[in-house]
Amino acid sequence: MSHQSFEVLLVEDNPGDVHLALEAFKSSPTPANVHVVGDGEAALRFLEERLEVQAAGLDLVVLDLNLPRMTGQEVLARMREEKRSEGIPVVVLTSSDREADITESYGLRANCVVTKPVDGRDYMKLVRSIHQHFSRVR
Repeated sequence: MSHQSFEVLLVEDNPGDVHLALEAFKSSPTPANVHVVGDGEAALRFLEERLEVQAAGLDLVVLDLNLPRMTGQEVLARMREEKRSEGIPVVVLTSSDREADITESYGLRANCVVTKPVDGRDYMKLVRSIHQHFSRVR
């Protein structure tokens, strides 16, 4: 990628999870520029605007499944239909452990599906490890 910072779109409607994720990204050794939206429609608007201006747009999308206005799976399906965003890595980070949600997310070409830990410290460790992994492979 031609840009210096690691660009992340966090699609999450739970303010507590947003706070923990932002803290985790801040405390990670690799700097990240994190953009936060709280629903599926806002995620697609952000992606469209971002990709209009910058061809390389984003390095990672962290996507919740249970979102207002449009589900995470609907967002993922639309991303994979669009040529400009089909290659952006997407990690589904969800409170759902339903097999159907996991199977559908992988069917829509999510790079990874992870169930959110209940403990805040474990949640932050998970987000940091996702960040470190994807910042190494970009």
